[in-house]
Amino acid sequence: MQPTKLFLLSSVALASTLLPAHANVLVKVDQGAQRMTVTVDGEQRYSWPVATGRAGYATPNGSFRPNRMEAEHFSDEYDAAPMPHSIFFDEHGHAIHGSSEKLGRPASHGCVRLSTAHAAELFALIKQEGMAKTRVEIEGEPPTRTAREQVREQPQKPPRPRVTRQTDEDAGYGGEPVRTYGGYAGQGYYAGQGYYGGQGYYGGQGYYNQPYAGSPYYYGR
Repeated sequence: MQPTKLFLLSSVALASTLLPAHANVLVKVDQGAQRMTVTVDGEQRYSWPVATGRAGYATPNGSFRPNRMEAEHFSDEYDAAPMPHSIFFDEHGHAIHGSSEKLGRPASHGCVRLSTAHAAELFALIKQEGMAKTRVEIEGEPPTRTAREQVREQPQKPPRPRVTRQTDEDAGYGGEPVRTYGGYAGQGYYAGQGYYGGQGYYGGQGYYNQPYAGSPYYYGR
């Protein structure tokens, strides 16, 4: 072999050894467990809690290749909500991105939410290794809401009206709760009216405030 060709082949081999080798990155999301695992060249590096789409806003299952990355992004659909370190993985705007919301249960509008710190780590890893060397795989069904969550989401019943018991003090007597005993003419002896107050024994109306045997006993108006 000619020295010139040998030199060129040696140079190419040396350059290939000096170039950084890009690793294969697999980002796997289990919707049933609400968890993401990240493996690099077959070795697991991260395991993080996520939040996928809630009822009515499903996160799509399948195998995807990231197609766009934005360190600072704001939602075009949901009141310009912040989506830091967005990694878009399909043609419908679904992305993996950071969030300050609670994780570990379905809560998003279809995206895959990570903590802001974990989203920044994943973003840096994929930027370093390249989108072409990264796969996003999403599988499983999100867990159903717990019985406690379903009860919490139901509309609350209106409070029962508060029953205020009249006291003898309210009726002008003394301050003890009024009790109901059998009485005269359809009224309790101490029922809801004071012994001496408003209506009653000596108050405002006759002796028994109802006719006794068809005629007033004492009529005091």
